[in-house]
Amino acid sequence: MKRLIKPIRLFLILSMVLPLSAWAAVIAPDAGENAGPQAEDAAIALESGTESDTAIQSRIMGIFGAISGLEDVTVSVSSGVVTLTGNVQGDALADRAESVASRIAGVVTVENQLSRNLDVNDNVAPALSQFADDARNIVTALPLIGVALAIAALIGLLGYFLASFDWLWRKITPNAFLAELVASFVRFAFILLGLVAALEILGATALLGAVLGGAGVIGIALGFAVRDTVDNYVSSLMLSLRQPFRANDHVVIDGHEGLVVRLTTRATILMTIDGNHLRIPNSTVFKAIILNYTTNPERRFEFNLGVDADDNAVEGMKTGLAAVNTLPFILDHPKAEALIADVGDSSIILTFHGWLDQRQTDFAKGRSLAIQSAKTALEEAGFALPEPIYRLRFDQNTSLAYRKLDDPQTEPAKQPEKAPPKSRSPEVTQATDFQTSANTHIEQLVREERAAGTKDDLLDDKRPVE
Repeated sequence: MKRLIKPIRLFLILSMVLPLSAWAAVIAPDAGENAGPQAEDAAIALESGTESDTAIQSRIMGIFGAISGLEDVTVSVSSGVVTLTGNVQGDALADRAESVASRIAGVVTVENQLSRNLDVNDNVAPALSQFADDARNIVTALPLIGVALAIAALIGLLGYFLASFDWLWRKITPNAFLAELVASFVRFAFILLGLVAALEILGATALLGAVLGGAGVIGIALGFAVRDTVDNYVSSLMLSLRQPFRANDHVVIDGHEGLVVRLTTRATILMTIDGNHLRIPNSTVFKAIILNYTTNPERRFEFNLGVDADDNAVEGMKTGLAAVNTLPFILDHPKAEALIADVGDSSIILTFHGWLDQRQTDFAKGRSLAIQSAKTALEEAGFALPEPIYRLRFDQNTSLAYRKLDDPQTEPAKQPEKAPPKSRSPEVTQATDFQTSANTHIEQLVREERAAGTKDDLLDDKRPVE
């Protein structure tokens, strides 16, 4: 029985396996067919010898026979190394032949020994034929090109139409400069949109990428070339937004003093105290230190006076300060001040500070009268305004006659008597009658010039000053 059980088990296993293989054949009937060519290809790829080289050569020759311009190429194969010889009409065909041959199964490498055919007929005739074909294609595509150009023109005109609404852009932007920038951007955007639409219709959108790529490279090069111009342009934009000063403001910009006439897209124009025009590039103005005297009309002046070292410096401060405060244009608040600035070799330097309103009093005139008033008051009070003292030393071997100070025959030198205080002259008495009103001539010139034309002015009184 045991001998019968083993054959029965083997029979049952075989009966189960055979139906499964049958079902596999039904489900995938092409499996056996696909395996045949793959096995054949693998055999050609792996086989080495004369028969494999012949098959590769025949296959390459058959492909070259179907490609125009490669019919005369000679192909030789040895141990999987393909050698191409002959003449072709250009390097493009030689590269194509090498690419085709390298993709054949079983090819180890390709030796490209093709040379260009320099025959006139073989080179000129295809070029002329290609030119004629291109010309015919252009003529055929003229209606399509016309439609594309018309659509591009309509889109561009729409952009120019929208950009012409100056009132709209001035309303949504802070100043005329930004309004012009927005209008220019709208025009450029619509022109670019029209170009894209035209190329899309013509099926040449790849050309747009090349154009934009070239424009980007050119833009970078131009950016470096006109870096200063771009810097000045951006500075003009920032100044128009920040508004660091108003028209007719008395300012000092980068050491240049004057009254602001206008702010343009390129420069800030000042009128100097001498009545001359001064143009400062906006890039310089944007980065410079700006001193504005008009923002706060109250301005402090300062001057120094020296008194004798033997005098009472505190009394001198009180005397000079009282004289300064008697001037009608000196402000009560902030109060004028005086202090001891330094002690020299033969004098004490007193510094006086006073405040005035620049809208009513000229700064230089007010300071001048304050100096005169304090000096006169100190002299009338008996304070000496010392002059420079020099000491002369003579060597003992000099031929000049001299006497020793300890010689009894030497008479003591008489000390110079202190000069009596000088009385105030009539001119000094009338000094307070001197006209100290602010000089508005330059301001009037600026107003007249601005009234004549301020179309390109970026200053806007409605915007807050920075």
